[in-house]
Amino acid sequence: MKWWLKRPLYVQIFIGVVLGIILGLIFKEDITVIKPIGDIFLALLQFLVVPLTIFCLIAGILKMEDIRSLRQIGVRIGVYFIVTGILATAMGIIVALFLNPGKGTTGILEGTKEVEAVEFSFMNQIVSWFPRNMVQAMAETNMLQIIIASLIIGIALLSLGNKVSGLKKLANEGSDLMIKITEFIMYLSPIGILALVANMVGTLGTDLLKEVGRFILADYIGLLIVLGVIYPIIIKLLAKKNPFVFYKKISPSLLVAASTTSSNATLPVSMNVARKNLGIPEKVYGFTLPLGATVNMDGMAVGLGVISVFAANLYGLEITLPLILQFVFLGLVLSIGAAGVKGAGIIMSTILLSTLGLPLTLVPILAAIWPIIDIGHTTTNITGDLTGTMMVASQLDMVDEAVYEGMIELDDEIEPQPVNEKANSESLLFNKNEEYTI
Repeated sequence: MKWWLKRPLYVQIFIGVVLGIILGLIFKEDITVIKPIGDIFLALLQFLVVPLTIFCLIAGILKMEDIRSLRQIGVRIGVYFIVTGILATAMGIIVALFLNPGKGTTGILEGTKEVEAVEFSFMNQIVSWFPRNMVQAMAETNMLQIIIASLIIGIALLSLGNKVSGLKKLANEGSDLMIKITEFIMYLSPIGILALVANMVGTLGTDLLKEVGRFILADYIGLLIVLGVIYPIIIKLLAKKNPFVFYKKISPSLLVAASTTSSNATLPVSMNVARKNLGIPEKVYGFTLPLGATVNMDGMAVGLGVISVFAANLYGLEITLPLILQFVFLGLVLSIGAAGVKGAGIIMSTILLSTLGLPLTLVPILAAIWPIIDIGHTTTNITGDLTGTMMVASQLDMVDEAVYEGMIELDDEIEPQPVNEKANSESLLFNKNEEYTI
């Protein structure tokens, strides 16, 4: 038991997946006796969906502290996060539509019968996103309406400032509470996923292996496009830097991201890289990097885009233009809400499927392959954070070029100095004496 508890969650899940496959192959249909364990795990995931979405989205918006922080650095990095999130989701969707994982396999997963064809009206679809009754939206688990309502509440709380300090505290503490409950439930995930995978393998065999392989391929192609095309264009055109030099300088962060698959664990390394390798002052990276680790998840956005198409194909849901727009919106919003949540991929996939009105029978498959794709997701997330930080600092003329070009080497006491004195005195929201919680 001590050995098991010392293992990281992803290792425990991997062991659960392997054992589930073995048990499914050995006992075949008789393994359905342990299916209730998996059903309980899925029920707990569904229990999380509504409160986790509400509290985490509102708390994420409140991390901006006040409306004034949305200006200067805040506006630039905020627009960057939104645009790259949309582009990342779009890349995932485009690649998935090209490779079409799951196409022609309708009926292979239990629960397909629950999905009915729906006639889409573009304007009616947009109107349906907005809640008329928040309580009704929560009772019906209408996730799009809940997400929109949470965004409105978060922005309103931000604009009211200290007048609603109690509500802000409630939102932040509610977010902490839901994250802790999520951690408790995720401790059970290896057992729940073992039962789900065993039941899936015992009743379905290996029919999905080909489609899962196409899913992984689509995910990584989307990630490579973001890493190899979108970010270099931003660095070249907006930051006015050589993308190859930039990638070389941030390579320590990328190695840590790939090895830990944790944006939060990589944050201290990224801050050190921003200061010592990129010549960016703390008043910039001290704001953009912690915020990025919380709300900028381009790798997750690519994955959610691919999952949307994969799930739609598996469950026979017709992919229309309004549905694609819904995929993009969900990819952006859920990738923002994913930050800081342990087992984020499984949880956000659950929310995505619930929002699309699809069964959760795809969850164990996603859980089984998530350790494989999460390496690329986290590396992309960290690259996106540093790319945005570099862009903002360059546009505000705050990059210490001597440090960036390697002409001087910083020690732990020296801080890169902003070049633009006007920006230093008028447009900055933080000073170097402020402490940042990591």
